[in-house]
Amino acid sequence: MATSPDGSLRSAHINTFTFDGIPVRLIGQTGIRKPAGLDAALTITTTYSASSDQRPYDDNVGPEGMIRYKFRGTDPNHSDNRALRQAMVTGVPLVYFIGVDRGVYVPIYPVWIRAENPEAHEFTVAVDEGQRLVNLFSLADPQRAYVARLTMARLHQPIFRARVLRAYAESCAMCRLRHAELLDAAHIIPDGQPRGEPVVPNGVSLCKIHHAAYDHNILGVRPDLVIEVQPKVLAEIDGPMLRYGLQQMAGATILIPRERVAQPDRNRLDERYEEFRRAS
Repeated sequence: MATSPDGSLRSAHINTFTFDGIPVRLIGQTGIRKPAGLDAALTITTTYSASSDQRPYDDNVGPEGMIRYKFRGTDPNHSDNRALRQAMVTGVPLVYFIGVDRGVYVPIYPVWIRAENPEAHEFTVAVDEGQRLVNLFSLADPQRAYVARLTMARLHQPIFRARVLRAYAESCAMCRLRHAELLDAAHIIPDGQPRGEPVVPNGVSLCKIHHAAYDHNILGVRPDLVIEVQPKVLAEIDGPMLRYGLQQMAGATILIPRERVAQPDRNRLDERYEEFRRAS
């Protein structure tokens, strides 16, 4: 089952999956899917949120950096919850489908159910093989940082990329390049800094050249969406990439999504532009 260049799949495509010639729906009416004939769940799903400033996993990250997945309802003996519990006991891997648009999901595979918290009505989900090896009850600070990095690499980054590229119609906001395999989701405020969350208003779809130039303050974007180029770069003489790829970006306006909730946050742009000015 091949994904699109942004790493996503449509639900209609996902549900064409067959095993031994038998159709198997991987996404159903509820978030937990256990096909007939299986004892354990096969997939879990988080639906798309139309608010681009809200991460789809916002309420689901524990203090040690692992994902929390809520029960179906509050009854621990509901059949869906029993199916996830069976997956935990047997250690079988699942597919985690996370919504990035209406009817569009990024698949994260494999994931494992590590623990259950009946009081909070939730399960703990490991999204990396390494997370299966840590002791959930005695994590030191370095281990917590390690677990959080794994979650970021396996979960946050692909979802952020898919949502940003879809918001920008799989086009570079600066040069309009439309080859998604050559596009990145660039952070306005870098990841790890205050307000550097992987949410669409903190992202811009950029080709790899312009992403690198933006990250290294060769190019800057003003809050009014106009691109500036470092003066020393404008004065350089080099080949056509410098001239057409960088110097001629000066004074151009970046492309932004039509949906207001997906447009770049002007306050974040202003903060990032000040960094560009200091570097210039």
